[in-house]
Amino acid sequence: MTEDLNPQLEQMAHESMVRNLKHQADAIWPQERLLFLRDPVPDGGTILDAGCGTGEVTYRLAELFPAARVHAVDILDEHVERTRARCAPFGDRVRVTRGDVYALDFPAETFDLVVNRHVLQAIPHPERVIAELSRVARRGGMLHLLAEDYGMIHMAPTRLDADVFWHEGPRTFGGATGTDLHIGRKAFSILKDLGLARITIDYVVVDTVRVPRETFAAIWEAWRDGYVDAIAENTRFSREETIDYFEDMIACIRDPRGYAVWHVPIWRAERPKSA
Repeated sequence: MTEDLNPQLEQMAHESMVRNLKHQADAIWPQERLLFLRDPVPDGGTILDAGCGTGEVTYRLAELFPAARVHAVDILDEHVERTRARCAPFGDRVRVTRGDVYALDFPAETFDLVVNRHVLQAIPHPERVIAELSRVARRGGMLHLLAEDYGMIHMAPTRLDADVFWHEGPRTFGGATGTDLHIGRKAFSILKDLGLARITIDYVVVDTVRVPRETFAAIWEAWRDGYVDAIAENTRFSREETIDYFEDMIACIRDPRGYAVWHVPIWRAERPKSA
């Protein structure tokens, strides 16, 4: 969001983000957890959730690997506090601190698993963050990157052409904000350039067959509520047009005859055991 938003709009955007993180975790985790289990964290191992948000997946990771220690960091103090409260039942096994994904306050080769979700598309220079995540991964440790790509959304039937919105909007928005809303398709080259091994990609399929329609619709409602003003400011779509597009897509998601799909790329890669 822009720096000149009034406090009420900023609060609304933040509340939408909190709702969105919950609904996205509900939609994505059932498929994503199977990817984590491909390379289980060893007993006594360490996990970093970098850019943890409100701790939705920090909590799930601590449950999934009960013998591992989890460290979570986020740049927003409110997220840190929410994650601490959510993960309090795990005691000292989960530690939550304020941190910057561009400059993590950890020594090199610290973690067996480094997780970064829903961050790379929202920040400038994602390649710098991926390099920093790789730095703190142990030799033989894994990176797990959920890198969104807004060219992987399709819906039908709709009154408006959603393809127009998702083709034009992300490119213009990214150009205006210095972000890359197609980083999901570009992460492979970054991982290769860093010398990482065993690079794989899987797509979590958030669609109206695999995910409850109300959960899916709630994600789009949170996007609408949180980003309408930013989209209107940074693309050719007016506020009214943006709302109309979102309302049309939400109607498609809820329509028993409608089909909507969001392919979510998840990249995994190993830091080589030897330099």
